[in-house]
Amino acid sequence: MEAVTVISGRGAPLRRSDVDTDQIIPAEWLKRVERTGFGAGLFAEWRKDPDFVLNDERYAGATVLVAGANFGTGSSREHATWALQDHGFRAVVSPRFADIFRNNCLKIGLVPVEATGEAVSRLLDALEVDAELEIVVDVTERRLRVPALDLDEPFHLDDHSHFRLVNGLDDIGLTLRHESEIASYEQTRPAWMPLVPAER
Repeated sequence: MEAVTVISGRGAPLRRSDVDTDQIIPAEWLKRVERTGFGAGLFAEWRKDPDFVLNDERYAGATVLVAGANFGTGSSREHATWALQDHGFRAVVSPRFADIFRNNCLKIGLVPVEATGEAVSRLLDALEVDAELEIVVDVTERRLRVPALDLDEPFHLDDHSHFRLVNGLDDIGLTLRHESEIASYEQTRPAWMPLVPAER
């Protein structure tokens, strides 16, 4: 996972609340065995509508998705976060996230920014008028900034998640920080304990 310190880019306004993971990535996409390529299935049903926001060329290349409250509800499928990231989003701004979805985001470096309802409403309104609006997600300082709106407010990010993001540590990376201790333990591991066969 790459380190995430500051994300600065344009946003896409998704004026919908209670967006569930099946709407983010439909079930038929879950048959894929790779972790890549899910961006093509992002909001697949909604993208059949020519007026859907992600079909609007003004928002092509946006790196921050701004959505209504209760984003990422439903099943625990991690494919939803993979689809958002594969599409090019690096952060999602919403007044509230489903807990499992939020945790899945943090495991892959997709930043869930829980902003106030007022801030999200202002952002949605502004993005619908100006697709070039710059949004800054400062992970290091844990702040959401939109200079053109004079918006600068903190967002919650627990210390452990903050540490993981700014250091680029996924679950494997966290484990490898203890590689020397693991190697030391393996040297003294009782011979009678079972072993995983080495790859051939």
